Amino acid sequence: MSERLWKVYLSGEIHSDWREQIAQGVAQAGLPVRLDAPITVHEDSDDCAAVILGEEDKPFWRDQKGSRMNAIRTRTLIGEADVVVVRFGDKYKQWNAAFDAGTAAALGKALITLHDPALTHALKEVDGAALAVCETPQQVVQTLAYVIRGALPGRSGSLAAE
Repeated sequence: MSERLWKVYLSGEIHSDWREQIAQGVAQAGLPVRLDAPITVHEDSDDCAAVILGEEDKPFWRDQKGSRMNAIRTRTLIGEADVVVVRFGDKYKQWNAAFDAGTAAALGKALITLHDPALTHALKEVDGAALAVCETPQQVVQTLAYVIRGALPGRSGSLAAE
């Protein structure tokens, strides 16, 4: 009997390697997980509609066309996800991450937030909608291992201590 493939969407901050850390941890744990994400090359995400559909005279319309084109991917992958992980960084305003977390919550998706403890107060409403609030990518991997396989790190019959 084969394991069910879990679809996990990794949303939010694009300026650190948190997605790669989760991918590496999932692979090392041998979890049956497919990871999806938004376009993480900032310039491509900003320029997509202008390059494909044509440039706009006003920045507002350029941004609107780009955000709508990116929303095709985001809405589709969040809609298909079993779990949505939203990472909030401390360096930039993460309005898109908050919007993705709200979308996931509205769709009844299992939501995991990931952020430094210093952001706990600012994200209290978002964390209130989350089923787990993690501070490190390793905690996200351990959470996935637990919900998928019932494996606790360092316990007999569980994953080896991470």
